[in-house]
Amino acid sequence: MFLRTESIPTKKLIGLSTQMSLADNKTFELWHHFMRRRKEITNATEKFLYSMQVYNKNYNPADVNAIFEKRAVVAVSHFENTPSGMQTFVLPAGAYAVFLHRGTATEAPKTFQYIFGVWLPNSNYLIDSRPHFEILDEKYKNGDPNSEEEIWIPIRLK
Repeated sequence: MFLRTESIPTKKLIGLSTQMSLADNKTFELWHHFMRRRKEITNATEKFLYSMQVYNKNYNPADVNAIFEKRAVVAVSHFENTPSGMQTFVLPAGAYAVFLHRGTATEAPKTFQYIFGVWLPNSNYLIDSRPHFEILDEKYKNGDPNSEEEIWIPIRLK
């Protein structure tokens, strides 16, 4: 379900990342490792987490073997004292279309089909070349059919 468009400022993020494809999905391992170390990040500015995808210009979502970068991160006030083994990231400012996904991760393809197959083609926007992300807050409950998360898709005017 489409919620709104929103412009965000540049954000500093700290966390972990991995290269993966849809066929070789390493999301569980990435988040398992990140959640064990999350408390090492002492300068978080928000209570929620970002599940982020960074796609290169040639990324083809129809190719399940196409490689992209997956990040498990949290927003921070500064990069000083970054925990050993974690990376810093800068999320560029820009406009996003925000959608609500209700349900489990296995139901997410229906939400993404609506976003890219219905909403985007009928909107005044194109996908911009910035990271895509989901916000995981207190409404997110991994594996629970009542779970909710916001999906943020970078956009620019046609």
